[in-house]
Amino acid sequence: MDAPKPRRQLGLFDATLIVMGGIVGAGIFANPSEVAHRVHTPFLILSVWVLGGLIAMCGAFIWAELATRLPGTGGQYLYLREAYHPSVAFVYGWGLLLVTQTGGMAAVAVIFASYFRALTAVLWSDSAIAALVLLALAGINCLGARAGSNVQNVLMLLKIGAIAALVAIGMTLTGGSLKPGPLLAQPVSFSLFKSIGAAMVPIAFAYGGWQTATFVAGEMRDARRDLSRGLLMGVAAVVVIYLAVNLACLRVLGPAGLDATTTPASDMMRIALGERGAQWIAAGIAISTLGFLSQSMLTAPRVYYAMARDGLFFQSVGRLSRRSRAPVVAIILQGVAATIIACSGTYGEILNFEVTVDFIFFGMTAASLFILRRRHIGSDAAIYRAPGHPFTTILFVSSCAGIVGSAIVASPANSAIALCIMLAALPVYYYWSRFRRAYS
Repeated sequence: MDAPKPRRQLGLFDATLIVMGGIVGAGIFANPSEVAHRVHTPFLILSVWVLGGLIAMCGAFIWAELATRLPGTGGQYLYLREAYHPSVAFVYGWGLLLVTQTGGMAAVAVIFASYFRALTAVLWSDSAIAALVLLALAGINCLGARAGSNVQNVLMLLKIGAIAALVAIGMTLTGGSLKPGPLLAQPVSFSLFKSIGAAMVPIAFAYGGWQTATFVAGEMRDARRDLSRGLLMGVAAVVVIYLAVNLACLRVLGPAGLDATTTPASDMMRIALGERGAQWIAAGIAISTLGFLSQSMLTAPRVYYAMARDGLFFQSVGRLSRRSRAPVVAIILQGVAATIIACSGTYGEILNFEVTVDFIFFGMTAASLFILRRRHIGSDAAIYRAPGHPFTTILFVSSCAGIVGSAIVASPANSAIALCIMLAALPVYYYWSRFRRAYS
């Protein structure tokens, strides 16, 4: 398992678009209505999106420093391993493969399939189309990080174009306006804060994903410089995009109309351009889902590769192709696992507790910055320092705890399942560690 080494071929432009591609999926075309179901005035709707953006920027500050301290392949897995214990990192990788990444990819692949069928009228099933696109993207990424990143960059630029067109049409061609109204629509109370907490769950899901860019740090030409800058630039750009989409939705549909629909983007385009507009935005959503899948197939397999290099996964997963320098077995594993879930129909339940698992590890990873600084772990050369630490870090960790609490209150049964899946990783880690010692 000594050779070959990953090929460093990605730069700042790649890092920025990988960050944006990990965050922006199909959710932004639907989540504005999910938020409006929970808070009901333009002030509150925009405020919680701004709050989510501030929390995401605090996370980007933290991950930027972590990326300069430990600029190796695996990203978040590596930070958890060095700060806590290999068992914690293993539980994270276990959850990534079984819950957060693979389940999310399966669901998004089926969303892509439904829009693709509607646009093309093909007679294939959603499962067949989802499987085909997942395996095709796996094949592209087996050609190397450069090939995978090129596809991801093109899809991300198309995605940005689709969102920009949505915002421009919503702000100019629909004739709507953002009407003044009450700021809160109810007195300040526990019920109001509970509603804001509930609204933060879909917002947290919409803003999540920037951390996946750190998985490919080992394949960046200068991870310390480009990854830290890419994290900040990518998250900041997404905050602007999300606020623009919500402003357009509120201008066209109003808070009541946004609350009444589950397809705000399609409704906006239908008002502006009729059924042809609805078809155009369907194509934009299909491109957006495909971009998310491409980014996920590029980044997540690097975690399983890092686990195998640590002796905590099958040895073959930790090998690189001599021609492409890509972790081909890890990529195929990710593609096959996502395909199985997409074809099984069980992905919906997995998505219901994805936020719980994700934000437990977000909080733990952010808190690892305190440990890494105190122990002086990582290189002291060219380290990006998180602005406002420890206050911004404490704010981010506290926000993660609040989001996890809100998700548990909203869906206690699914949250319990998520925690059980996480804890099931510990005996597996114990077995794998003993197996490794016995045969080393």
